[in-house]
Amino acid sequence: MKNLLVGLAGVLALLYLLNPTLGVFEFIPDNIPLVGNLDEATASMVLLAVLRYFGWDIGNLFKNRTAIDLRKDP
Repeated sequence: MKNLLVGLAGVLALLYLLNPTLGVFEFIPDNIPLVGNLDEATASMVLLAVLRYFGWDIGNLFKNRTAIDLRKDP
């Protein structure tokens, strides 16, 4: 049941980011200064957390390559 709820949260976050309503349905309108994009940022964080929950940690794609290479060479 927990996997189903987490998966549903991921699907809803992805749908919100894809914006199938063309901006008609938004929690916070984008034209409000400074806070207009907080709903998209939240949906992105939810989607990344769901992907990590299911074993797809894409945060590794954004790590510093030199730091990773230095750790491999003793």
